[in-house]
Amino acid sequence: MTTPLTDAFAKSTRREMIGRATRLAATLTLGSALAPLLAEPGGRGFKIGAPEWSLRKTDPSCFEVAREIGLDGVQVNLGSVGDHMHLRQPAVQQAYLAAARQNGLGIASLALAELNNIPLKSDPRAAIWLLDSLAVARALRVKVILVAQFSHGELKGDKEGTDRTVELLKEVAPRAEKAGVILGLENYLSAAENLDILQRVSSAAVQVYYDVGNSTDKGYDIYQEIRMLKDKVCEFHAKDGNFMLGQGRIDFHKVRQVMDDIQYRGWIQIEADAPHSLVEDYRADLTFLKRIFPA
Repeated sequence: MTTPLTDAFAKSTRREMIGRATRLAATLTLGSALAPLLAEPGGRGFKIGAPEWSLRKTDPSCFEVAREIGLDGVQVNLGSVGDHMHLRQPAVQQAYLAAARQNGLGIASLALAELNNIPLKSDPRAAIWLLDSLAVARALRVKVILVAQFSHGELKGDKEGTDRTVELLKEVAPRAEKAGVILGLENYLSAAENLDILQRVSSAAVQVYYDVGNSTDKGYDIYQEIRMLKDKVCEFHAKDGNFMLGQGRIDFHKVRQVMDDIQYRGWIQIEADAPHSLVEDYRADLTFLKRIFPA
C-alpha cells in the first residue's frame, strides 16, 4: 500500500533515500524540543526580522543588510530549483550561521518559498524538500519552517489538493515533532479553513504562519482570525499591501492587542514594500513596529 509520501520517495534513487534517511535519523535522535517552544510565553518579548527575499538577497549577505536596517534577525529560505535548495548543503548552512554571528543577528526561521512554484499538494519533489528541511532547521537551530502555499501551490477552492496536503502533513508531522520543529502553513485560506486542516492533521507540529497583509487582501477580519487561531500561530509576517506600515489599512495597535489575547510572543517578519529605499523604508517600518512590539 502506498501513501503520498512513499510515492514521493519513489521518485528518488535508492542511494538518495538511504543517505537522506541516515542524516534525518541522526538529527532526530536528539529528542523532542517542542515542549519549551509551545510553553506559556511568560516574559518573552518580540523580535523583528525580515525574510531574505524581502532584503533582496539570496545568500548570507542578507545579514549585512539586516544589520544596517537594525533588525533582530533574518528569515532564511531553503533555496530554489536553480540553486538546488542550497541550504541543504552543510557548507552553505555554516556560511549562514557564520554571517549571523558576525553581524550579531539571529536566524529567525526557515522558509520553503519554492513550494509556491513546486507545490506540496502535487509535486513529489516538494515532499522530499519538506522532509529535508527538518534536518536543516535543526542545523540552523530554528524552530519554525514556513510552508508556502501560494501561486501554483494555492489551496483555496482545491479540495483534492487540500486532501493530499493533509495526508502528506500527517506523515511528516510525527517527524517534525521528534525534530522539535513546527511546520507553519502560509496561504490564502481563512482561519476556519486552516483550522480544519490542523484538526485533520492533529499534531502540535503543524500550525499557521499568519500574514496580516495577505489575510487583509482576502477581506478576512484579521483581528478575529488571530483570536480564532490561539495556540495555532507559530510566527507572523507584517505587511500592508503597498502601504508603509502604520499608514494603511491595518491597525497594528489592535494586532498587538489580539496577540496579547492569544499570548503570542516571538518573531514578526517585515515583508513589506519599500517604495523609496529598502534600507530607509525598512528602518521606518521597524521604528514603527518597535513602538508597538518592544523587545
